[in-house]
Amino acid sequence: MIAVVGAGAWGTALAQAVASDGTPVLLWAREPEVAEAINRNRENPLFLAGVRLRPGIRATADPGELARGAAGTPWLLVTPAQHLRAVLSALPWERAGALLLCAKGIEAGTGLLMSEVAAAVAPGAPLAVLSGPSFAADVAAGKPTAVTLAAPSLEAAHALARQFARPSFRPYASDDLIGAEVGGAVKNVLAIACGVVIGADLGDSARAALVARGFAEMTRFAVARGGRAETVAGLAGLGDLVLTCGSTQSRNMSLGVALGQGSRAAEILAGRRTVAEGALTAPVLVREAARLGVDMPIAKAVDDLVADRVSAAEAARRLLSRPLRADGT
Repeated sequence: MIAVVGAGAWGTALAQAVASDGTPVLLWAREPEVAEAINRNRENPLFLAGVRLRPGIRATADPGELARGAAGTPWLLVTPAQHLRAVLSALPWERAGALLLCAKGIEAGTGLLMSEVAAAVAPGAPLAVLSGPSFAADVAAGKPTAVTLAAPSLEAAHALARQFARPSFRPYASDDLIGAEVGGAVKNVLAIACGVVIGADLGDSARAALVARGFAEMTRFAVARGGRAETVAGLAGLGDLVLTCGSTQSRNMSLGVALGQGSRAAEILAGRRTVAEGALTAPVLVREAARLGVDMPIAKAVDDLVADRVSAAEAARRLLSRPLRADGT
């Protein structure tokens, strides 16, 4: 048995992947109607419509059922980053075998990464991080996907990787939780910037430059935060950045496209059921970068755009008028 906490598109897709070899999965949904639909119709019509779910997946809206049905097994926490603290506080986390964090973001009020939030709420619980280039639709359809699975030790990471590996789902082990988390959080912000480039019709050359310069920002922040540059150069950083900056399947990139076309962030986000984590991460990322003395002009431009302080044209003008500097810095 494996528990998946959060029945959005990503949580449902992970449940589908885990269940692909017959492993029973208990999927916790915040909305009782989602749990009922999954159990009755074998589909999550609200968040992953059109995907026939495997028979080994059972859904519940009762947190107590996690303790009864999935005690001592790994729990994948797939709630939005800004809700992790509240959700985990309400769960019987002491009964979990390990907490595998799958949300990508930085907590707004504290500047903490998800592993730091979990350590504060669930002291002593074994923690790990799952991150990397992975669209829910691809994973749910069984298309080949490779991710990073980071834990405090390589031994623990390899053990969890073996438990979650499937023919089309390949976890690579790491002992750098911070690097893996920073990559996942920062790429959401950079994906918004790439979307702006597309929406404003600035061209593919500009998009390639933004990805490269954004990766430099990501690396600087990860190292300053205590992560390793080589982790960010792998699946959890560069890999995820390439994916989300190359497809409008990304909620963050599609938000950026609309911003580049002149829409306002508040109006776009008000009409969405799903969360574009980059919009919530941008202001805290900029604040933390300033605290650490890390230069992140692209992240700052996204923060200003999302807060409606500048237009897309003005944000681009500011970036292009910055002092010249050496490449790779």
